[in-house]
Amino acid sequence: MAAAPKPSLSAGDLAAIDGQLAATDRLLEQNYPGDDGSRQPVHTVYVPADRFTPSFAADWGAEALAAASAHGGLEKLGGLLGQDAALAQAVAPRVEAKLASEPIEDLRLDFEDGFGDRGDDAEDAAAVAAASAVAAAAAAGSAPPFIGIRFKCFEAATRSRGLRTLDLFVSGLAAAGELPEGLVLTLPKVTTVAQVKAMDYAVSRLEEVHSLPAGRLRFEVQVETPQLILGPEGTSPVAQLPHAVPGRISGLHYGTYDYSASLQISAEYQSMEHPVADFAKEVMQLAVAGTGIRLSDGSTNIIPVGDNVENAWRLHGRLVRRSLERGYYQGWDLHPAQLPSRFAATYAFYRQGLPAAAARLRTYVERDNAEQTDGGVMDEPATARALAAFVLRGVQCGAVGAEEVQALAGVGIPQLTGLAHPRLATTSNS
Repeated sequence: MAAAPKPSLSAGDLAAIDGQLAATDRLLEQNYPGDDGSRQPVHTVYVPADRFTPSFAADWGAEALAAASAHGGLEKLGGLLGQDAALAQAVAPRVEAKLASEPIEDLRLDFEDGFGDRGDDAEDAAAVAAASAVAAAAAAGSAPPFIGIRFKCFEAATRSRGLRTLDLFVSGLAAAGELPEGLVLTLPKVTTVAQVKAMDYAVSRLEEVHSLPAGRLRFEVQVETPQLILGPEGTSPVAQLPHAVPGRISGLHYGTYDYSASLQISAEYQSMEHPVADFAKEVMQLAVAGTGIRLSDGSTNIIPVGDNVENAWRLHGRLVRRSLERGYYQGWDLHPAQLPSRFAATYAFYRQGLPAAAARLRTYVERDNAEQTDGGVMDEPATARALAAFVLRGVQCGAVGAEEVQALAGVGIPQLTGLAHPRLATTSNS
């Protein structure tokens, strides 16, 4: 029997290859860490900054429940959204509990379009008051898990005003004590990478002034201009953002109406599902793949009020479902009556997909070798990560319970998290 061949590449060859790929290794390590496994809210609610009070979330939850009750209840809403009787019966009590306990997952106090130009004195006062109210709500436990502000953009006409509002709000929170864990800052109408670098400088200085840990003040970027999708050199500035300020950006949010209007789409046809919206969002998705930056879809301005409630719920529910199917797990809500359709559509999405995803996860976890294909599907590790991430999102938002996952998939939440985010599990065990 012939002797097994020995490797031909020497230690020096391997070292040379390692040297050639050192920069690639650093890039992947620093710029493509993957999702960190933390909870992502299913929506962001926008409200003019001066309307926020510590009871705001509870008030919206009560209004949402009242809207559902006035139009036949949550099970009827499920039927309007295309859910069969069994699914609607399973979803309705969970949505009711959600609206009673945590109706808003992410809240943005708006100093931009929702606030307008009221003069410096009025905005200064509102920024200081907002910081005080957010700190009070966080201390009382009545604040949503994620909360923060959207300030005016960094274009020349509004730059100093936006920076001043940001400064007053963050400084007010810092003076009140520890910053809320779920603090979120939103930079709107971004056009260039330079504006994002300027934001990075601003929050870095605020961290220094207030003795905050470096990187504590992360921020979202709103994609509302075509120049961020395709720049003057024919490149995509949005794809440069994660690498221009590594680790600083927490999310990209699509701005439905500003973006559509800037491309001359007439008002009647401006929508989250217009082809120009889909193109921009696909570019955004590619730009942040693997970086850990989250994505959010935009909003619909068709509000469930007056004689249009049921049609608006159908539209909103369909749009929510459409976004989820395309990998956009977050969107914007603008009115309390949108909350029932937001959660009903979201919960149905996860509950409908749970049995198949859990069964495939169980098979993946329990199989003894790669030849086992119970159920006719032999999933690879990448697919198992996607299955686990899907189920984990369902648990985090309240659509499914940990006990259901244990029963169907045979895994607890720690193992599920490790399957969804193996790199995170490896890091925590190292």
